[in-house]
Amino acid sequence: MKITSYYPVIMTADVQGTAEFWQKHFRFAPRFTSDWYVHLQSEVNENVNLAILDGSHETIPASARGRTNALILNFEVENVDGEYERLKGAGLPMLLELKDEPFGQRHFITADPNGILIDVITPIEPSPEFASQYLG
Repeated sequence: MKITSYYPVIMTADVQGTAEFWQKHFRFAPRFTSDWYVHLQSEVNENVNLAILDGSHETIPASARGRTNALILNFEVENVDGEYERLKGAGLPMLLELKDEPFGQRHFITADPNGILIDVITPIEPSPEFASQYLG
């Protein structure tokens, strides 16, 4: 299989509210909008896309409609400290406060209105214990 694109799709009961959240706080812009689906693209990097879909829509197999599963979306950024201050100042919940991890990340975790976890990360030098686990 030759993959030509990849993006996550968030299933929700509030398509417009979820799309507005991602536009306001994470600099996404709509590229397609309807009442049941919004396709968003990063204003900073056109290769970063995200879709929002009505979780009860008929295109979803009946067995999966309305279900919510645990999910974490990771976003690597240049300045995690600045993003932390910006998003905390905007009132987003900080589920994991900004911290350095020995495995090579400085990050924090917040959430969107659906409870989707958002891990905002800047890579840092890993501890010697973890450095040897990186393969290439």
